[in-house]
Amino acid sequence: MRFLLSDEQREFARALDGMLGAVGTPAVARAWANGDHRPGRALWARIAEAGVFGLAVSARHGGMGQLPSELAVAFHELGRHAVPGPLVETVAAAAFLERLGAGAAAGEWLPRIAAGEAVVGLCAGAPYALDADAADAVLVVEGDTVRRADGHGPLQASLDPARRLFRPLGGPVLARGPAVAAAAAHALDLARLTTAAQSLGLGRALLAATVSYVTQRTQFQVPIGSFQAVKHRLADALVGLEFAQPLVHGAALALAADAPSAGREVAAAKVAAGEAGYAAARTALQLHGALGYTEELDLSLWIRKARPLRDAWGTPADCRRRVLAA
Repeated sequence: MRFLLSDEQREFARALDGMLGAVGTPAVARAWANGDHRPGRALWARIAEAGVFGLAVSARHGGMGQLPSELAVAFHELGRHAVPGPLVETVAAAAFLERLGAGAAAGEWLPRIAAGEAVVGLCAGAPYALDADAADAVLVVEGDTVRRADGHGPLQASLDPARRLFRPLGGPVLARGPAVAAAAAHALDLARLTTAAQSLGLGRALLAATVSYVTQRTQFQVPIGSFQAVKHRLADALVGLEFAQPLVHGAALALAADAPSAGREVAAAKVAAGEAGYAAARTALQLHGALGYTEELDLSLWIRKARPLRDAWGTPADCRRRVLAA
């Protein structure tokens, strides 16, 4: 099995990295956290133009087919640049609608998702919907029933201010039956995969920023990066990220092949990448010293995102149970 990226996938990653780096995502994330969605929606349109959302939508609905490996590449870059918004939830909603084949609902939303014209959230197995105030629609799955929320409750507290949580309220039933549960399980796997890729990219960014910092900050007239204890912390963070990366790409290949083991492989990748990203955040926080606690420092946007990503769409304990269920 090949875990290395193809030339086309590497070029796709470079193009996304260049585009996101030029935008200045910290300012976008701060505006999003304050409830100003205009910069975020403008960036959303550019991400769609790059083809990211089309990777979760079939060609018959205006996408490029369901391509988990390419989605993992894209979400690695989105995580590396701390892009805000219900990105995972929208591609998960697209996967849910594609698998469910919900007639008019799929035909109405999938082309708009692929084009970046609609933000569609998916709430399944959790009490809160991410960024429901910015979504054009929120699909709520409860067992074998899916409904479209009529509205949402007040903003809830979150570790990451750019992850705005709301409780979805009411709404008409769109579909009911075993097909809903099966489609939700497929969407859950894709959500876990893309969240794992986000965690991996986030961890890479945190590690790079920390390595840069410890080579500049001095103590006793030498860079703190020369201290053995600092080297050990950085090495541990790197090893965790390096070990998680092939698990993420392997899970993407299993999901693309619709392999029977795909759910377990995705869960294993989610655990490894989530824990590695969180470990990189703790390392960044400690080695930046007091600066790591400063909200004015852009790095805090990455640090505060690590734990929510680790726990989103299944905590480490949930994902380990999924792996052991085999």
